[in-house]
Amino acid sequence: MALQRPASSGAVEDEDGEGGGGGGGGCEGSCGSGGPALAGATSDFTPPEGGFGWVVVLAATWCNGSIFGIHNSFGMLYVLLQEEMPGDARDPALQFKTAWVGSLGMGMIFFCSPIVSIFTDRIGCRTTAASGAAIAFIGLFSSSFTKSLEVRYFTYGVLFGCGSSFAFQPSLVILGHYFKRRLGLANGLVTAGSCLFSMGLPLLLKIIGRSIGLAHTFQVLSAFMLVQIFLSLTFRPMFPSTSDPHDVEHVKLDSRSWRQQCMSQMRKYFNMRVFRKKSYRIWAFGIATSVLGYFIPYVHLVKYVEEEFKETDKGWIVLVCLGATSGIGRLTSGPIGDLIHGLNKIYLQVASFILLGVLCMMIPQCQEFWGVIVVCLFLGLCDGLFITIMAPIAFELVGPMQASQAIGYLLGLMAIPMTAGPPIAGLLRGCFGNFHLAFYFAGIPPLVGGLVLAVVPVIHQRKLRKQQLESGKDKMLVLETVMNGEILPGSPAMEAHI
Repeated sequence: MALQRPASSGAVEDEDGEGGGGGGGGCEGSCGSGGPALAGATSDFTPPEGGFGWVVVLAATWCNGSIFGIHNSFGMLYVLLQEEMPGDARDPALQFKTAWVGSLGMGMIFFCSPIVSIFTDRIGCRTTAASGAAIAFIGLFSSSFTKSLEVRYFTYGVLFGCGSSFAFQPSLVILGHYFKRRLGLANGLVTAGSCLFSMGLPLLLKIIGRSIGLAHTFQVLSAFMLVQIFLSLTFRPMFPSTSDPHDVEHVKLDSRSWRQQCMSQMRKYFNMRVFRKKSYRIWAFGIATSVLGYFIPYVHLVKYVEEEFKETDKGWIVLVCLGATSGIGRLTSGPIGDLIHGLNKIYLQVASFILLGVLCMMIPQCQEFWGVIVVCLFLGLCDGLFITIMAPIAFELVGPMQASQAIGYLLGLMAIPMTAGPPIAGLLRGCFGNFHLAFYFAGIPPLVGGLVLAVVPVIHQRKLRKQQLESGKDKMLVLETVMNGEILPGSPAMEAHI
């Protein structure tokens, strides 16, 4: 799943806040503790719209492409991991345990999302991204020195997954520092460029996987993260600093206890107000439900093709097809979503999830390898479609000021089901001897989640109509008060009313 969260095309402070996407309000430069003066300085800032920004675009492309190219190509690593492990590859326990390696890696990206936003806001994009790339490098490189799945849960799953999250999110936030009018173009270039990695890495793993072995393959992949460490140094912030020395003095002179101050900071960065909106709660639940089966094809399709069609040399093609059409879906769904008014955009997500569920269930019905290829082409389109319009829908549901928190919490909620899906599918494969039931299982959550999402616009419109009626009643009460002479001409209340 190649997650791309484009920055908003609105005001600069909103662009950056959306890009950070976490519970802490990763809006570097506008949501810090600098107070009104700094907020005003940020709002007056004009991005350069190019120049050194194109170097940042190149670095962000490498970051997004290498990270999600590796994660989305785990199906190739999955086969190599099973070949390296002693015992029968059909053992249910082995299928289950091997899938956890990749699932933890992808799940940690989403699980860490709210926390990454806090670091991005407090220490900046450059430091956060470089530190994350370093952690990801250590995770991949250390994975080459062990053959234990349990150790790789930590090195690949935890270290590489967390490092990926810390490196990835700042690469999107920083685009809002350099672009406003051309922000859509910048995001499009990052999206298109990163898709080239998702298409090329499966072929690379196919070539080097069996020729140099799994251990050296991990070392080659770690080189991508090593390059990213140096590219992250280009993420030079352009917004005014959010740190205000007066705030530091205020904290020092605060008469509250340290526990009260800690609770105050926790409430500041982990604001749960978005969950008060019923439409957002339903939307988040629907998305989290849908992604339970979402990552299963990325992990198990290569192994399925080898077992079902004896295509040991063509399994990588399905991942290339997924990456290619996912890029096309992301590039085209943005303009399409712009043509759809308001929250009706969510029906695009409904269609993508329902189609994704049906396509997953069609995989076991394919009698030939080319049939699986066709299914994968449409699966990739569904991937790009639902991901691209996630941010615009969040803006419609909670508004620009809370969109960053809404997206961050949503990604955190997605972590658990996305992590659990592939291991469950692996367990089903081991118990029943094939992947048929696993792919049927993968299709059910997107269908259920799509139906849940379909009711969100209805509930949202009903709430808006209720607010309009209450607003109309308040205006009528004010007019009646004026007519009854309770507000005298010349009084402050009358002047405010006029």
